[in-house]
Amino acid sequence: MAAIEAALVFGSIIILLFLLVNHRARRVREMHKFQSPPPYRMLFGNTLEFKDEPSEFLEQIMGWCSQFKGIFCLWLSFAKPFLLIYEPKTVEVILSSSKHITKAQFYDFLLPWLGTGLLTSTGEKWKKRRRLITPTFHFKILNDFVQVFDQQSQLMVSIIKSQPSDKVFNIFPLIACCALDIIGKTAMGVNINAQKNSSSEYVKGVIRMSELIQSRQKRPWVHPAFLYCLTNEGREHNKIIKFLHDFTNQVITERIQERLYSPKEQDETEESDEFTGRRKRRLVAFLDMLLNAYDAGEIDVEGVREEVDIFMFEGHDTTAAAMAWAVQLLGEHPDVQRKAQAEVDEFFATNSGKLTADSLKGLKYLECVIKETLRIFPSVPFFGRSLVEDLELEGRLIPKGTDVGVITIGLHRNPEVWPSPMKFNPDRFLPENSEGRHPYAFVPFSAGSRNCIGQRFALLEEKVVLAYILHNFDIVSTEKSTKIKTCAELITRPRDGIFVSLTTREQGL
Repeated sequence: MAAIEAALVFGSIIILLFLLVNHRARRVREMHKFQSPPPYRMLFGNTLEFKDEPSEFLEQIMGWCSQFKGIFCLWLSFAKPFLLIYEPKTVEVILSSSKHITKAQFYDFLLPWLGTGLLTSTGEKWKKRRRLITPTFHFKILNDFVQVFDQQSQLMVSIIKSQPSDKVFNIFPLIACCALDIIGKTAMGVNINAQKNSSSEYVKGVIRMSELIQSRQKRPWVHPAFLYCLTNEGREHNKIIKFLHDFTNQVITERIQERLYSPKEQDETEESDEFTGRRKRRLVAFLDMLLNAYDAGEIDVEGVREEVDIFMFEGHDTTAAAMAWAVQLLGEHPDVQRKAQAEVDEFFATNSGKLTADSLKGLKYLECVIKETLRIFPSVPFFGRSLVEDLELEGRLIPKGTDVGVITIGLHRNPEVWPSPMKFNPDRFLPENSEGRHPYAFVPFSAGSRNCIGQRFALLEEKVVLAYILHNFDIVSTEKSTKIKTCAELITRPRDGIFVSLTTREQGL
């Protein structure tokens, strides 16, 4: 009897291995029908050709986009295909699908840091978290968040004005610290004070973590965790993760303790405004929403930390990059800058006092500026999905299990969709010029069911911060954006910063 059972187990294993090998061979066979850059090496595919320097890697990707016209296949280690697309009609097939919502394998490198929260989870867990978090971005709560954007933007303006006028400086770190102060207050309910302490270890940690993850993604020989931990980068990676997790865990622990000794109705708790000293209703931060769900048994402490880590990263790094690139482009184009300033000046004259999500709709041209910035420099340069079933794309079969990547930056700079794609022209996004444009030609916040849940938050924040900069300063960029070394890591960031001079305007606040 034991021999029969052993034979059945052995036979089952053989059949399973045969099916796996046959499926893999089929996938490789089908994917070889797509164009790919040479040379192809049996063990490492195209990976040995990837440029190590992030700005050179972006140039390499954009070169392939020009060469292959809409779709091509990269071969990763052990003959693993990765299909890349950057035409609206093919992008729509992937992002609009309610089935293909599982993130591509390269997101796995985020798991040690961000866990399986809203960004990286799939299936029922993702659906549950999405339903749980969506109310955080209700219109009423966004109005409270706008007040934080307002306060931190005014602080940033005062810091800039304390510096010598016309001084050339790198504005990226200052904007990043402003964004971090905003997300710290709105996501966790804490004052990080990064703007007053610009050498923020948290900012440095997030930037360095992005660099390490991008570097590891391109080197298949350190993909296994046990090998990566033996390298200097692996040890640095683990050290930074511990710091980032400790930071978040401390805030969560302290907030849980505060809630034990504060009134149950958190919305009605008052606190003193740090700028005016007046009593006001306490801001209900994203963390408070999660802890309400924790109290109700809908999420555990680990889940709370996952979501806070994700929103701290995505909520400050992406918006900081978008705002810094906008400042750069405005400083290059004085005609656009003057037009945006005229709108902003009128806005502040009309909406003195408390800003609201509704009143910010009036900054229509500034919104066009932001969208055009996100077209040329999308904050997230790549999205990825793993197919859960076979898919036909442009008449060719893509087998189940294949990873498909949307090259956002290639899509947004596709000359067949966007004439003169590197020309900064916010008028592209005026209503009359947007008619007839493919809905998936512009996807800075992804699209479909897995679109960015915080995109309204991000656009409002970017409007407020940029409005204060434009209202208070004339911007001059020291170099052309086309000359800036641009890195396509987790975020599209300038390698060496954004250098500008700001001159105080008389009508500034």
